[in-house]
Amino acid sequence: MELVKGLATSNEPNLVEDTAFQNVAVDLHGRLMCADFNEYECIAAKMSPGEVHFVCAARPRVYERIVAYIDHIGRVEGNVTQLLDNGFQIAVNATDRKRQKLAAQLTWFANKNELGLPEDRRHERIVPRSPNAEVRLADGDSYPCRIVDLSMSGAALELEERPAMGSQVMLGSMRARVIRHFDDGIAIEFVTIQPPESLEGFL
Repeated sequence: MELVKGLATSNEPNLVEDTAFQNVAVDLHGRLMCADFNEYECIAAKMSPGEVHFVCAARPRVYERIVAYIDHIGRVEGNVTQLLDNGFQIAVNATDRKRQKLAAQLTWFANKNELGLPEDRRHERIVPRSPNAEVRLADGDSYPCRIVDLSMSGAALELEERPAMGSQVMLGSMRARVIRHFDDGIAIEFVTIQPPESLEGFL
């Protein structure tokens, strides 16, 4: 699936309408900041290299500048083009190089969803020497768990409680989301790829 056609190679920021791009349905959590510096939790529900539809409690003005940090995507900024019932839409302000990167990321998400691909397994999974740990949920509740295996991108955990799919959780200091349930627990995917030193405490 191809998302973007014939971008120029200029690196100058370019605020564009979305006519050259194809929207991808995503479900990516993040945080954004409005022009008044207030921050809000948000979900990017639809996205292309040229625009983002945010589900969010914020009610910015049309043309207001928004800076967002979206899980798996990173920093995205732009100006509000439309207010929606459950959020708003922005036109992305980015260099062509940044748009090419966004197009590659969104192509992966689109193909993953269309083909029903499992979570990314590019990183080697290891069994920790000290598997006992604790999972903390967004509401502050914590549960003991056993780490079945662990990698820089995610982990499989045995625990009695099974948070809902998509739930935000913390494993140690690493933020993650639940991507699968299995008989004895859950699989989680870290919000960002973890450097090896972040995993040393479990090894």
